[in-house]
Amino acid sequence: MRLLVTGGAGFIGTNFVRYMLRKYSDYEVVNFDKLTYAGNLENLKDLEGNPRHRFVRGDICDAAVVARLVGEGIDAIVNFAAETHVDRSIEDPIAFVITNVLGTQTLLAAAQKNKIKRYVQVSTDEVYGSLGELDFFRESTPLAPSSPYSASKAAADLLVQAHYFTYKLPVITTRCSNNYGPFQFPEKLLPLLISNAMNNLPLPIYGDGHYIRDWIYVEDHCRAIDLVLHQGKPGQTYNIGGCNERQNLEVARLVLTILHKPESLITFVKDRPGHDRRYAIDASKIQKELGWHPMTSFEEGLQKTIAWYQDNKKWVADIQQGEYRNYYQRMYTHRDETLLKHL
Repeated sequence: MRLLVTGGAGFIGTNFVRYMLRKYSDYEVVNFDKLTYAGNLENLKDLEGNPRHRFVRGDICDAAVVARLVGEGIDAIVNFAAETHVDRSIEDPIAFVITNVLGTQTLLAAAQKNKIKRYVQVSTDEVYGSLGELDFFRESTPLAPSSPYSASKAAADLLVQAHYFTYKLPVITTRCSNNYGPFQFPEKLLPLLISNAMNNLPLPIYGDGHYIRDWIYVEDHCRAIDLVLHQGKPGQTYNIGGCNERQNLEVARLVLTILHKPESLITFVKDRPGHDRRYAIDASKIQKELGWHPMTSFEEGLQKTIAWYQDNKKWVADIQQGEYRNYYQRMYTHRDETLLKHL
């Protein structure tokens, strides 16, 4: 199979590219990434010279480049490319609409023209909004996004579904809970907590810290996407969850415990607008239809993740010295000056 992976230099994309090349010795991967702030060629350094991996820098909104790549014998597309951070979407919603909506449409048009055998849209549980009185998000749960990020992802999901009904394009959508693991950009909650704890810096926690998320180790997510790509039913949506619900405050305390750091490092900061209280995924559909189950407990995955960040301090430091540090300063200036004095 010749696979086009968009956003393959980002966190989940990097792990997926590595997983597929490791599992399938006859697969070729064309890795297409714009290399914005979260895309990092260092993630792919050890793949240099691999004849089955080809990296192409470019934008999924560039119709000419996308059409050329897809027309070069691509069998399937897995779309990870997206602007992903809620706080950034509040600052700059337009960028999220352009990449997440227009970019998805550009990919779908190329897939339709070239009669791609399978198109997988990697989405998020955030399109469902806050869980409210429901027990779990199910594939039938109505979309109710509450941030510019989740709204742009929901719009992309609807475009994907429309291409199935209108053009019979063999598309599948996955909606996953919070991922964690190697190569995650340091602005996300877990790597931020880990990095700050390792350096004895404050661990910023929004509001009261009782926001609940379901956590999934990134390799478990990669296995699920692999199954969906090969065995999922066109036109269907599959929820992917780790069955690991944790409060943010509980996550921070566990990180501190593993690293033998004091809880006094926890610092509560002003809550962000439209913060959804709880996400929880019902993943029974993919479990029953495709036989997928998460294999990594949260405690085991967190130990692995912390060990990776301890072994890759230079990777983190290089990012923090660049654009991320500037963003971190903008993000917290109006919330808690005590965090900034440590930067």
